[in-house]
Amino acid sequence: MSLSPELTTLLEKSRWPATLTAEQMARLRHDIYEKSFPSGAIIYPRGTPADHWFGLIEGMIKVDTVAQDGRSTTFAGVPSGSWFGEGAVLKNEPRPYSIVAIRDSKLAFVPKQTFEWLLQQSTSFSRFVIDQLNWRCGYYVALVENRRLREASARVAFCLSELFNPQLYPSTEQTLPLSQEEIGRLSGLSRQNTNKALRELADMKLLSVEYGSVVILDLPRLRKFAHHDE
Repeated sequence: MSLSPELTTLLEKSRWPATLTAEQMARLRHDIYEKSFPSGAIIYPRGTPADHWFGLIEGMIKVDTVAQDGRSTTFAGVPSGSWFGEGAVLKNEPRPYSIVAIRDSKLAFVPKQTFEWLLQQSTSFSRFVIDQLNWRCGYYVALVENRRLREASARVAFCLSELFNPQLYPSTEQTLPLSQEEIGRLSGLSRQNTNKALRELADMKLLSVEYGSVVILDLPRLRKFAHHDE
């Protein structure tokens, strides 16, 4: 099957496809497909079957849930170049969150059957998925601790710096297309507290705030501040 140049680039830049055999890669190329979604589109609502593993070819999405009172909680932002959704596929349960496009996005879809076949056939692919799950577990533990114990500026620093996790999000660009409202949802803060935190981080020269985006100026120091080492 002929893949688009953008999907080909995603596979070439990802670590795990290079470890597949010719047979495994041929099946992946045959089964994988892509779709585009406009900004704001609900790609998958909460409760839908977890029948695909995803790669984000371009754009940015968020993983969130909406409470009965209408309040939205964002668990994670996912930048381009990332693979996600393995946990829900492995549990064989309805997806416990919604997947929403933050900006115009293009996703690669690996069917569940193909994903499970690769797990059975490729030790290296299984190792990659285990590493993904391990890093995600660590992220969510740190996220809960950060939200409970830290001041607003550190919470924002944590959520932004985690978008550069080398295992989960290896291709994140310096400019993040996130509004202040979205950053507030990621860090569990009101818009007012988010604005204040971003100003504090900007005064420290860790980032700069632009219309509809944030530019990371000093990622190592941002990470240190997020973990209270500065």
